[in-house]
Parts: sequence; C-alpha cells; structure tokens
Amino acid sequence: MSSAPAALTGPDDILRYDYAGLTAEFARRFGKGEYHAGALFRSLYRRGADDPGPLPEFAANPSLAAKVRDAFAYSLPEISGRSGDGETYKFLLKLRDGYECESVIIPMRQYKSLCVSSQVGCKMGCTFCETAQMGYLRSLDAGEIVAQVMVARHVLKEPIENVVFMGMGEPMDNLDNVLQAVRILSDQRGLNIGQSSITISTVGHVDGIRRLAALAAQPPPEGFSRLRLAVSLNAPNDEVRSRIMPINRQWPLAELKAALLDFPLARRGDFLFMEYVLIKGVNDTRAHALEVAEYLKGLKACVNLIPYNPRLDSPFARPDKTDTADFFHWLMEAGQYCRVRGTKGKDAMAACGQLGNRALKRNRAPQAAAVVIPAAG
Repeated sequence: MSSAPAALTGPDDILRYDYAGLTAEFARRFGKGEYHAGALFRSLYRRGADDPGPLPEFAANPSLAAKVRDAFAYSLPEISGRSGDGETYKFLLKLRDGYECESVIIPMRQYKSLCVSSQVGCKMGCTFCETAQMGYLRSLDAGEIVAQVMVARHVLKEPIENVVFMGMGEPMDNLDNVLQAVRILSDQRGLNIGQSSITISTVGHVDGIRRLAALAAQPPPEGFSRLRLAVSLNAPNDEVRSRIMPINRQWPLAELKAALLDFPLARRGDFLFMEYVLIKGVNDTRAHALEVAEYLKGLKACVNLIPYNPRLDSPFARPDKTDTADFFHWLMEAGQYCRVRGTKGKDAMAACGQLGNRALKRNRAPQAAAVVIPAAG
C-alpha cells in the first residue's frame, strides 16, 4: 500500500492525483474530505470541468472553492500538431518544458483506442524503432500521461474506451508514474477505463515485469490483476534479438521467459501478448517461426504479428503480404496461437514503432524530472 502524497506548495497539477490521493490532499490543505474532493474528481474527469464553484457541494462554501482554485492547476497541453492516415491519426502535445509527446487515436471495430506515451524519447535503443533514434529525454509524470487521455476525450471528443502504453518510451522504465496514471484512468468515478482495457507494453524489462507481477498478484483495490501485459519479442533467439534489441544483452530470452512464467493471469481468457515485428530478411523464415513457437511453449501467449513499419532512413524492409501470411501459418501449424495486427497510421508515421521527433534531440529543452504522486493509503 502506497503512502499519502508528500506536502506540496503552490498550484499543483490536479491530474497527478487519484481519487484517494485527492481526498487526502483536501484533508491536508483544507480540512475537508471525500464529499468535496470526490465531487471535483467526478466533474473533472467526466465532464472536463475543473471549477468547483458551480458544483452543489461547494455552493455553501465559496471561500473553499476559491482556495481550491488557487491550490490546483488544470491546464491541458496545447495540441501542437496532428497528422492522419484515414481514421487513424496522431496528435502532438506541447509539454510545459517545450518537449512534445505523441499519442495515436486508433479506431477499432466497436470502440476507439488511444496509444499513449510514457516518456519523451526512449533509452532502449531498438534499431528498428523511430523513437529510439531520439534517445531518452525524460519521463512523463502521471498527470502528463493522463492529460493525453483527457485531450482525446474532452478536446478531440473521441470516445476512448481502451488505452495502450505503446507510444514513446518504455513504460517499465517509468513504472511508478504509469501505475499512478492507471489508477486515475481506471477509476469508475472518473474516466472509467477498466484495467482490463489497459495494456502495458514492454521491450522485455524483466525487473519491471517482476514488479508488475507482484502487484498483479495483490487483490483489488491495491492490486493490478486485470492489467494486460504485452511484450515486444521480435526475434526467435538471443543472437537476432541482441542485434536488434539491446535490452536482450541485459535480460536474455531465458530470463525473460522465467519472468513471464511467473506473471499471473487473472481470468481464463487472458493471454500474454507477444508482439512480433516481422522484418524482411531478419526474423521472417520458417525456421524462425518454429523457434518462436518452441520458445513460447508453457506460456499462455498470443503472438501479435506486426508487419514492420519502417522508421525514417531505416536499413530494414517491410515484409510483403505473402511473407506475413506464411509466418502466420507456420506459427499456427506449430500450435502457437497468432493474430496479424492490421497496420494503421503508417503513412502518417503514426504506426507501431514510428513515433518520435528527432529534432527534439537536436534542440533539447532543460530537463525536468517526472513527479510521482502516489496513491493515498
């Protein structure tokens, strides 16, 4: 159980606070409790309205409403860019220090999904990924992660029902802020995006997977048992994976599998999602498919097969439809459940592995550390 937020002074970004944390902060600052804090929380996330003045709970106490306005800041980042490829489009948010993060609206059959970023840039260095070409600039705090969803829902008016941490950055490298954002996003009193509709994707950060597994084993409300986990596998063996994904040199495939075997799946129909970016001439042969199927034995896994979306100046090639179909059938024949993920947003550099702005690396703004506001307990 996490501790209450540390005392802060001056206007504070309200989007960093989950329900329990905001209630605790109301008690600390104003001597008030859930009656007032809960009303503001519901108004903020359900309607995008942060002014407590019009709320019935504050009607008899306008001085309290004024104090709340002075204590908390709520200003969504400016949309600094937008580009689309059909119904899929990405938007850029300009952060307080001049950096930008990218998010992608992805229409599905029955709902819309939002791909969010957890960092500006990434330090994992995957050779096929555009974000890696930026390097790591900084992590986003929980409020900056939540702000991406708030902009999509309340500014762009998109009915987001699913969130995937598959944008810029490695979520396990910023896990405290990611989990705080999940607490806020999944709260039924606010945005109400259930944990079963939230996926955290990792390149194979074993320490992060083990930490999340321990949290997933805890019962609600403290646990994260219903979160979905996706792992970027992308290679059939250590030799290929270490060449295209430097993380494998720290945590090779055997260590990764050991961590995944210990990861709890809450429901019968749950899977570990193994992302496999198919790159022509690198990881796309029948022998590779059989190695993948052998590696995944013992894991309740679904392979999401993703035809490579080339980054700028990429040395790698995208497979054609026949290559992708062959690899899919080889996996299925070997007994490994597999799905081919449809490519959306490729022409707007909004597809998997294409997010990033190299100009930010060349013109670095002053760095600011991500602030974590833990849940109250």
